[in-house]
Amino acid sequence: MQIGIIGLGRMGGNISVRLSKHGHEVVLFDRDPKVVDAVHGRAEGSQGTQDLADMITKLAKPRVVWVMLPAGHVTEATIDQLGGMMDEGDVIIDGGNSYYKDDIRRAATLREAGIHYVDVGTSGGVYGLERGYCMMIGGAAEAVEHVDPILSALAPGIGTLERTQGREHESLDPKAEQGYLHCGPAGSGHFVKMVHNGIEYGIMQAFAEGFDVLKNKNSGDLPEDMRFELNTADIAEVWRRGSVISSWLLDLCANALAKNESLSDYTGQVADSGEGRWTIEAAIEEAVPVPVLSQALFTRFRSRSGNNFGEKLLSAMRFQFGGHIEQHDTGHKHGADVPEKHS
Repeated sequence: MQIGIIGLGRMGGNISVRLSKHGHEVVLFDRDPKVVDAVHGRAEGSQGTQDLADMITKLAKPRVVWVMLPAGHVTEATIDQLGGMMDEGDVIIDGGNSYYKDDIRRAATLREAGIHYVDVGTSGGVYGLERGYCMMIGGAAEAVEHVDPILSALAPGIGTLERTQGREHESLDPKAEQGYLHCGPAGSGHFVKMVHNGIEYGIMQAFAEGFDVLKNKNSGDLPEDMRFELNTADIAEVWRRGSVISSWLLDLCANALAKNESLSDYTGQVADSGEGRWTIEAAIEEAVPVPVLSQALFTRFRSRSGNNFGEKLLSAMRFQFGGHIEQHDTGHKHGADVPEKHS
């Protein structure tokens, strides 16, 4: 299948490469021509383009274009521009972290021109190229079905994960086992991904706080016989082996602590992507109490005015799964050799 990809950062570039490995024809665009050339060199059979108009001319109808840009103005402007270039039956996919209410509005506007809009909440970070991407999808059924070859190629597949008992029930979507799911109408994909990220905040915060308690067990404020010098790298490793809290995020903790147990490479200034905030807003609208998710978000705010070991671990996890770069007061960025990433 042919598809245009706009935005070739860490995820957009890797998505392009993964699709090319599965035999899809990828037409590439990024505002930086050097990035286009770099991804073109990795994605066999791909074509580079100079601008959006050039991309549109290279795509056969019905066209499919995947936008992989930071949420906000740049995505809004790009989709608006595409809407004026594309024709009835074409499909625009937003695979970034857009606000779901924006999706609902965009879908309604594009529908008037007969253009389909599909929102794809995409999780997998820098590991997605090899592991595949977990995707949560919103949009009209016919549009989602049309782009299914793209989605199935990007998805991780069932792999070696043990099957969940009862999944054979006819009311359950078998594609969920493959790592992607049509959640409902436009906006629903990004809504589910938004809540996913809110939960992620809470899980990360729990690990951060727990390891902070372990790290400070040798505090001089404790009686001498109550102090333990605990090796947090070893504790993270043993918890990975059969513990009920074993998870990919714990794996990332173990990786970071094994490399540098003091986490001195990190300031602990923890950013938030916006989806944590939107999750809290949705909870308020629904009158659903979310004290854990709220506190996790507020802790990220507080971390920017003074940090502890736990917040350094939060930064370490974010950098590993998504290449998220700390913004230091001095202007120096931890991991600045990694290109900017939107999601």
